[in-house]
Amino acid sequence: MRRILLKLSGEALAGEKKTGFDEETIRAVALQVKQLAEDKIQVGIVIGGGNFWRGRTSENIDRTKADQIGMLATVMNCIYVSEIFRSVGMQTEILTPFECGSFTKLFSKDRANRYFNNGAVVFFAGGTGHPYFSTDTGVVLRAVEVEAETILLAKSIDGVYDSDPKLNPEAKKYDEISIDEVIAKNLQVVDMTASILARENKMPMWVFDLNEKDSIVNTVKGNFNGTKVTV
Repeated sequence: MRRILLKLSGEALAGEKKTGFDEETIRAVALQVKQLAEDKIQVGIVIGGGNFWRGRTSENIDRTKADQIGMLATVMNCIYVSEIFRSVGMQTEILTPFECGSFTKLFSKDRANRYFNNGAVVFFAGGTGHPYFSTDTGVVLRAVEVEAETILLAKSIDGVYDSDPKLNPEAKKYDEISIDEVIAKNLQVVDMTASILARENKMPMWVFDLNEKDSIVNTVKGNFNGTKVTV
């Protein structure tokens, strides 16, 4: 692989606390990404905001404003995580679809490619920059724009199941499933908008457990225990 886009859930980065940051978890991610960078694999990263904000659970906040707060939560996450990456010796850059003063740079494909080619890990914060679009849509959009080969979805679950394994002990895990089947069965690997965008642009996704030891490196190197979503 030459270029991948890694999606990290905010909740997974929070560890057992489920909120804020778990530095040990993030450092483990950083050390794995460093291995990939040393192997000349270009890594882009999108991080959800769920460790800080889930605005859709509130009926007292306008949806547009709730989504804007969520976008800012992803910016905070990227700033924090990028600093942990820097602490282990990596160069990082953060791009957003809206101006954030001196905190980030404005996204463009040319700028992202320049950073990738200079050896930086590139964080894509702020989602699409528009309300009503989730971080899922943002990760697929950025993957398509920067021509990543695949999206790695690092979650707190080890793959895609036909039902919620927390509620159904008989839930079946898929080793491989097509994006058409994901959409038809509404399996919510990513939300429906993101799923359709991935299908239209033939963008595969690999789903795996972030908390499994060395799961990011193992996934890229072929020792994969999750689910491959094919196109």
